[in-house]
Amino acid sequence: MGKKAQEIVGMKVEELVEQLNRAYADEWLAFYQYWVAAQIASGRGSQPVVEELTRIADEELEHAEELAQRIVQLGGKPLPHPKLWLEKTNCGYSEPPDSRDLEKLLRTSIDAERCAASVYQKLATLTHSKDHITYQLVCHILAEELNHEDAFENLI
Repeated sequence: MGKKAQEIVGMKVEELVEQLNRAYADEWLAFYQYWVAAQIASGRGSQPVVEELTRIADEELEHAEELAQRIVQLGGKPLPHPKLWLEKTNCGYSEPPDSRDLEKLLRTSIDAERCAASVYQKLATLTHSKDHITYQLVCHILAEELNHEDAFENLI
């Protein structure tokens, strides 16, 4: 990371990278949670749920990619091993419930999105007026996480 880029960040880069890696872990775990849920969801009314889980899983993977790019831009390294995702996560991992209990599956997903929204709100507060690039990224992701919550709520 260049000297000017470090000056622009306006905060301890190592601490920011640590927080971004925690969010990165959350995104990978959310991707996997939704992907698995989409694979196993079954029963009456499951098709719209499967479609939404698949769409949102893809967006969570996109978030992980965006965070990884920013971590690298800041001179950091994305968490290199999946076992670290569980160690560093803010939101944890919820194993999808019974494949036929679509409401419970959606409520678990809503809880995950609410946790993610809280994480990105904190990151936005942390980076506001300090690191404009990261701030814009986390605001973009925050907006999508809130849309995910809404999408899951609408399916209930």
